[in-house]
Amino acid sequence: MAEAAMTWHGVITEVLRRSEVRLVTYVPDNVLRPLIGEIEADPFFTAFPVAREEEGVGIVCGAWMGGLRGILLMQTSGFATLANVIASLPCAAQIPMVMMVSERGTLGEFNLGQALVCRTMRPVLDALAMEHHTVTRLDETEFTVERTLRQAFATQAPACLILSPLLTGGKTVKA
Repeated sequence: MAEAAMTWHGVITEVLRRSEVRLVTYVPDNVLRPLIGEIEADPFFTAFPVAREEEGVGIVCGAWMGGLRGILLMQTSGFATLANVIASLPCAAQIPMVMMVSERGTLGEFNLGQALVCRTMRPVLDALAMEHHTVTRLDETEFTVERTLRQAFATQAPACLILSPLLTGGKTVKA
């Protein structure tokens, strides 16, 4: 892998490209900014922001129905609004809608709302029987992201990749 790919965001960009994930929808997020910047700079991808996470789910699902692989990038707080749309569309219709979530609400978080949503995210994913994996280390990023994408597309099931602040550095303020 090239030296540029030796960052968490470089590794993910390369895995998305190899996995033929061409559509990237995202809700702007400071933690994901390096990944979003790389993807937007790469002509392989069609990337654009969405106003709400629910909109991103619909776009990624519609893209799949049209023969295009996509992913939705967001932060933890955005996940709080998604249980109904995930259960109603990608789970019910067996669409491999993949989400990548920058984990907020833990390890130095300063926003109580983020912390509360973080505690509910994995139980909601479990209740939806949705495959999810947390990436904590650079040396596991390529394997986990690639295998999660491969499994989602092969089984036509939604999946969620959670990017731990142990990987991304997270977002904190000085106490």
